Amino acid sequence: MPRPSTLPVVFALAFAAPAAPAAQSPSGTLVIAVAREAQSPVPTLWRGDQANREISDLLFLRLASLGPALGTTDDSSFVPQLAHRWKRVDGRTLRFELDPRARWHDGTPVTPRDVVFGFDRARDPKLSPQVALLLQRIESVTATGKDRVTIRFRERYPEQMYDATYHAPPLPAHLLAAMPPDSVAGSEFAAHPVGNGPYTFGRRVAGQSLELLANPTFFLGTPGPARVIFLLAGDAETRANLLLSGKADAVDNIYTLPNPARLERHPDFQYLSVPTLSVGYANLNHRDPSDPSRLHPLFSHPDLRRALVLALNREQIAGSAYGPATRVPSAPVSVVLERAVKAPPPLPFDTAEARRLLARTGWRDTDGDGTIDRGGRPLTFSLMVPAPVAARRLMASQMQEAWRRLGIAVELEVVEPGLYHQRRAEGRYDAEMAGATQDPTPSGLSQSWSCGAIGAGNVARYCNPRFDSLLARAGRSPSDAPALWRRAVAVLAEDVPAIFLAAQVFVVPVHRRFVGVVVRPDSPWADVWRWRLAPGAALPRDRP
Repeated sequence: MPRPSTLPVVFALAFAAPAAPAAQSPSGTLVIAVAREAQSPVPTLWRGDQANREISDLLFLRLASLGPALGTTDDSSFVPQLAHRWKRVDGRTLRFELDPRARWHDGTPVTPRDVVFGFDRARDPKLSPQVALLLQRIESVTATGKDRVTIRFRERYPEQMYDATYHAPPLPAHLLAAMPPDSVAGSEFAAHPVGNGPYTFGRRVAGQSLELLANPTFFLGTPGPARVIFLLAGDAETRANLLLSGKADAVDNIYTLPNPARLERHPDFQYLSVPTLSVGYANLNHRDPSDPSRLHPLFSHPDLRRALVLALNREQIAGSAYGPATRVPSAPVSVVLERAVKAPPPLPFDTAEARRLLARTGWRDTDGDGTIDRGGRPLTFSLMVPAPVAARRLMASQMQEAWRRLGIAVELEVVEPGLYHQRRAEGRYDAEMAGATQDPTPSGLSQSWSCGAIGAGNVARYCNPRFDSLLARAGRSPSDAPALWRRAVAVLAEDVPAIFLAAQVFVVPVHRRFVGVVVRPDSPWADVWRWRLAPGAALPRDRP
């Protein structure tokens, strides 16, 4: 069997527009091994967590979804979901007509009230600060008919359709309206969500698995696999063994597993090389963890930030964690996002220049203990790493060793997910190994890098008004947007607010008994309902 396909070929495969599923009964069981458990797969409870989003995308539909090219500025490129048609009333108004066949999993029709309710929750900064920031240009969402919703914007801008459909899927008002918003996370609904998508919530075994069941009355077409099981395996070796033993049918990337050569040519699998919206980086806290009113004593200095980057062979580090097709970015620009905005070339691996910058700013080993210091303070800091993510642990250990060679002492703090998320939200860290699945538009960079997102998605508390101004101007001027986006990204690349490590390209193995396989860059498993079990290829677990 040949090695996984090259990027240009698979780029077309991954973005191909899938045909509508043929009418047939669901059959087969698809088992996906995952590293992280989805705790809150409900819109407004995502909290920026990709594991939640991936499950939610099978349970809850949007008004419309992004088309195969993931374009965000052309209204006609979107694909109908809950809304079967839409109309631009004027430069600030969109009107959607809901598909009358759409139903919640309890049989209740999806109504305009559900759309309004979903937006009300998503636009509440107390409930969804990150999403509320993205939706701030929406003036009103109103039910204007039995199946009609009108969305009014505060201003003209090219991504109105994207904001109207991508960030805030409707929620079942008949189940949630009487529930206090801050109690939803701990409710029975959150434990067993009722959606309107191709799959219904089946059974969760905490810390082990989550089972989704095909919705046989799904109005957009009968799902293929009768069951989709997400099998939790935080340990990468365990995920590899699940594939090799035939207990799992897919993972998101073979190159996050130990010794991936075992899987590169395995006869049971087909391989898709998928350019992604994922970026990996080390956040540098720009505020003092002990007193956020003060700048960080180390990372507020751009020369030091630049020296930390120059000291790393990022190409080697990223490749060891995510595979040979992964690219090193100079800014938070994923492989897919690079279609819309070209970032400057990344800083090279140059330890001599790193040493020169450190010496120029006064960092020298004055006492001969192997650690450089300045004014009696050694150059040391902690790097927080989430325990379940093996790729980040691997990269962190390589970074620690590279910095040690320059006399920088870094303590790795490997912490469990709950503590990790709590500390990063509170700013109680020096540096942290982070990752993000980006929106497919440069305007989404505001979530993690704008001054206005401090206290929400911008956990590093980085603030550069020039970047904010360029991004805001791009949002108002469609003709100038590409140039303004490039300039905004160039500001980030020059300022080095974080250590950008990896723009990821995944190699996704999928068992050969499934046909019609499409893996989406924005949400890899969102289209598994379109997959089909090949005739005569069933395994014992596929049978009812």
